[in-house]
Amino acid sequence: MADSESNISRMKALVKTKAAPELELKDVPMPEVGANDVLIKIYKTAICGTDLHIWNWDAWAQQTIPVGMHVGHEFCGIIEKVGSAVTEYHPGEVVSGEGHIVCGHCHNCRKGNFHLCPNTRGVGVNRPGCFAEYLSIPQSNVIRIHKDMPMEIASILDPLGNATHTALSWDLVGEDVLITGAGLIGSMAAAVCKKAGAKSVTITDLSDYRLNLARTLGADRTVNVATGDSIEKARENLGIDEGYDVCLEMSGAPACLKDIIRHSAYGANISLLGIQPGGSGIDWNTFVWKGLKMKGIYGREMFGTWQKMSAMLRSGLDVSPIITHRLHYTDFREGFEAMKSGESGKVVLTWAE
Repeated sequence: MADSESNISRMKALVKTKAAPELELKDVPMPEVGANDVLIKIYKTAICGTDLHIWNWDAWAQQTIPVGMHVGHEFCGIIEKVGSAVTEYHPGEVVSGEGHIVCGHCHNCRKGNFHLCPNTRGVGVNRPGCFAEYLSIPQSNVIRIHKDMPMEIASILDPLGNATHTALSWDLVGEDVLITGAGLIGSMAAAVCKKAGAKSVTITDLSDYRLNLARTLGADRTVNVATGDSIEKARENLGIDEGYDVCLEMSGAPACLKDIIRHSAYGANISLLGIQPGGSGIDWNTFVWKGLKMKGIYGREMFGTWQKMSAMLRSGLDVSPIITHRLHYTDFREGFEAMKSGESGKVVLTWAE
């Protein structure tokens, strides 16, 4: 660490200071750097839907987030310092990081299924996050960023990873794809599907703003189910007689999952990323009769998903239109209001230039 910064003991961070909505910008202690840790000076962060739950202090946040902790988990920065046992990374490297910190010794970790570790602790959820001037994470979670990748794109690799994991769970070449939910991850999934060779991508939502964003990212047909548009009409326009080959449920709405069951082809593959509310029903008989396959998606496969999306970005995948707001971290309230409005893409906060 540079001499001018070696005596820094406190830093700015966005903290959940009380059991109530919003966050506050406060001075907090600098993170500790253990032998296997990497200290990252944060340059860019992005606001996630999870952060919005924390901001709103909904029931999930109340049960999960420690009051007094600073949050955030989507970031890019430059290594400032490494622990005594770190040999792979060095100060000055541009990095991001996997926000799921796993135990390494459970049944799934020992099988290599790290993303399914039941002991996972989330950066910015169960431990201090990246909405701060510095972040310390284990070296095993650090992701090196290629020199050609802009830092703002590197700051949204976490949600792009969700989109990539959801989409690339199935062979997409020449397939007709239905995505229900044109949120930020659903819209990026449209871009991933097209890059991976999908013949067509149809995406549904209730918001024209979000659907227009999805179209910019490559969706062939958008369906606003709130205005009388229909999946049937999309299928007719695209010449999809027997149903969609691959379906990605991103919304968490039971009606959308029912649409997928109805409009999937026999033998179709389904990825389920959206969290369904309790009591939501599935027509299991149709599911069986059609011979459908469904996979639940959690986070990113560690670390194959990171390698795949990095390769796609370097070979031409363009998700830059998803970033619609760029703000200084001191304008964080404006950023959260933009997210709450429903008429924004990703909001990126700058912490250092």
